[in-house]
Amino acid sequence: MNEDSYKNPWKCKSSKKIYENPWIQVDEDQVFRPNGSAGIYGKVHFKNKALGIIPIDAEQNTWLVGQYRYTLNEYSWEIPMGGVPLTEDTLEGAKRELQEETGLTARKWTRLFRIHTSNSVTDEYGYLYLAEELEEGQTNWDDTEELRIRKMPLKEAIMLVEDGKITDALSISGLLMIGRKLGL
Repeated sequence: MNEDSYKNPWKCKSSKKIYENPWIQVDEDQVFRPNGSAGIYGKVHFKNKALGIIPIDAEQNTWLVGQYRYTLNEYSWEIPMGGVPLTEDTLEGAKRELQEETGLTARKWTRLFRIHTSNSVTDEYGYLYLAEELEEGQTNWDDTEELRIRKMPLKEAIMLVEDGKITDALSISGLLMIGRKLGL
């Protein structure tokens, strides 16, 4: 499958910034759709890369982080995650986020894959990492975080995905991939 051979059928006539803050920018583009008709397309540009970390210890336990998500108006259990500026190294950001949210540090890191979080409306992308050979320490939460931390068998975290209790895209994709790699 060679994606480079596909031609972009969308044509942008103009783009207008509608809103901006330190984290996102919202644009409204005047476009010609693939069928040639005129229309609009809204796009959310993220100023950070998303990071998700799956910490696993020697007994195949992992850690989840729970917090109330304002945008969803509900509580969410997720893998440790955060964002880093587009210019920052993702591994360094992942190390920082893991320590801040869980207090864990890892001696072994593996980058798993890159993911687009919702590619129909945003250009946000993220990276998932596996963190192993863990050592526990102190958390260092941001002022926007009020977190709960749960250590549990990886297999149990995967069951939470399968039961629809974990709904975050980074968490689902990362946990299922690790589960598949480990034969769970």
